Amino acid sequence: MANRWTNDLTERDVTPEQVFMNRRQWMAGAAAGLGLAGIGGQARAEGMEPNSWEEITSYNNYYEFGTGKDDPYKNARRLKIDPWTVRIDGLVERPGDYAFDDIMSKMTIEERLYRLRCVEAWSMVVPWNGFELADLLDMAGVQAGAKYVAFETVLRKDEMPGTRYPVLDWPYVEGLRLDEAMHPLTIMATGIYGRDIPKQNGAPLRLVVPWKYGFKSIKSVVRVTLTDKEPPTSWNKANPDEYGFYGNVNPQVDHPRWSQATERRIGGGLFSPRVETLMFNGYGDEVAGLYDGMDLKRFF
Repeated sequence: MANRWTNDLTERDVTPEQVFMNRRQWMAGAAAGLGLAGIGGQARAEGMEPNSWEEITSYNNYYEFGTGKDDPYKNARRLKIDPWTVRIDGLVERPGDYAFDDIMSKMTIEERLYRLRCVEAWSMVVPWNGFELADLLDMAGVQAGAKYVAFETVLRKDEMPGTRYPVLDWPYVEGLRLDEAMHPLTIMATGIYGRDIPKQNGAPLRLVVPWKYGFKSIKSVVRVTLTDKEPPTSWNKANPDEYGFYGNVNPQVDHPRWSQATERRIGGGLFSPRVETLMFNGYGDEVAGLYDGMDLKRFF
């Protein structure tokens, strides 16, 4: 199993889900300082609280179900996720089609509270449940020649109305360097707030890489391939001048059409001020060493 990522949280750092389910309760609970033990991976900033279930599950990008923020919530319910199989192939010792239930029986499920920063300059804080991607790769056995990990989203046009339009070259694909994939912060999410992850958020299995923009966190994964070559990624193929392979959150590298220096936090209200975006989304202490010597403006 992978090395577990630890943190210095106490139960005072976490807001219970049931408080967020009722806005009036949330106001009272925040004032009273209510907490709940067990959620790890706190985003390192004073006053950070997880977004509500409603916010996380109704404001989302999942273009296979439409380009509107509420389209996934309306359309993803038709996606069939049981049974589910993940093909793991390429440079691995034990390639094959792995049933989701079999994968889950071998994984250590943890709770991680992470920032989520979209390339569109909005952000959330999400309490994920899942397991470290390194554990899944160790289960399959990574061969010595592997340098990258490629991912692929399920493609079912009869269940995914957005794929009827050429928004992207379907299926959606993503990739990481192997050292990024094996980092303890990188997880495969299977839930939110202790519940199974909703379909609109990438059920039943979604990659989460908290120091990268959200488009790197590919949803509804059906294939994981170990390779010695940098894999193609959907948004980079669509517009390489706007979306690099790495997708690291970097407030010093603007999108060609907007600044990345600040972000709008979902749930903060119409007149909530924008906040400064943190390098590597606030996880620089953990991951900056992965990029020593790299020009992060060139390799964005």
